[in-house]
Amino acid sequence: MSIFTKKSATIETFDAPTTHLSDLAGEYALDAAHSRLGFSARHAMVTTVRGSFKEFEGSAHIDTANPAASSVKLTIQAASIDTGVADRDGHLRTGDFFEIEKYPTLTFVSTSVSRDGTDWAITGDLTIKDVTKSVTIDFEETGSAQDPYGNVRAGFEGATTINRSDWGLTFNAALETGGVLVSEKVKLEFDISAIKSA
Repeated sequence: MSIFTKKSATIETFDAPTTHLSDLAGEYALDAAHSRLGFSARHAMVTTVRGSFKEFEGSAHIDTANPAASSVKLTIQAASIDTGVADRDGHLRTGDFFEIEKYPTLTFVSTSVSRDGTDWAITGDLTIKDVTKSVTIDFEETGSAQDPYGNVRAGFEGATTINRSDWGLTFNAALETGGVLVSEKVKLEFDISAIKSA
């Protein structure tokens, strides 16, 4: 089996995960310092450009006995977008893309949650530039632990692919050789560390 399959990637690429909690049920706050909200898109249809949002906050209620009663909320500061290139980040903040002066935040609020073993499917309303569309993000539990400061943590990794034009992010440029400068499809990636509060 390839190490790049969903189930084996985390386990075989890194040290084995820990499992401190036998039951993840409870209230959690997202630990932004140890989480990543990333994205990737094709550039000129020949390479992949990756980036992330640096400022965000979120919370989750996890109900393992009744997963449908679980919920997630997330708020992202659009201005915190970071692709490692200042000029590109500046362009992404303009009206061609996120228009951060008018739309300073992106939000996600769950509408339904399901669970199959250690796999979770979270469907919710993703709002970008005042456009709200439903998306489903598949998550995998990646472990739980108590850190040296007494915090109980749970980890999750997830991803989904969206069409950015559905949210009004329509800027593009045609290439002389065919195709476009920026792919319509964007992959969203979530590496989450959440601290249990109750």
